[in-house]
Amino acid sequence: MAETPTTAAETSTAETMAGGGHHYCIIADGGRQYRVSEGQELEVDFRPISRGEELVLDKVLAVSRDGKLQLGRPMIEGAVVKAEVLGLVQGEKIHVQKFRRRKNYRRRLGHRSVATKIRISEIPAAG
Repeated sequence: MAETPTTAAETSTAETMAGGGHHYCIIADGGRQYRVSEGQELEVDFRPISRGEELVLDKVLAVSRDGKLQLGRPMIEGAVVKAEVLGLVQGEKIHVQKFRRRKNYRRRLGHRSVATKIRISEIPAAG
């Protein structure tokens, strides 16, 4: 007799193994690939878009729903992922140092890269 899952992680693992209730897709953006599902928040490369606007990501590589996986070659035609822009965020400060020995030459620069934070609102159906 199978035990009932007790934690959220065990529940999602059990649903994934059973092939039900798990809906995600893989998108490409800014030279990187992201595995996203509805309601997920993530940071993508900066875009000059204001908070509350809709962002359409059209490079969908794969879609999975209820155990059915649809792969693109290389992308799925007509499939788009819609996301809501939550605002801009800054990353950790990165320090760059230049140094030449015995020349009294030391330079230190720093920068913080800016990213756009989004929430996935809609992903396409598989099939």
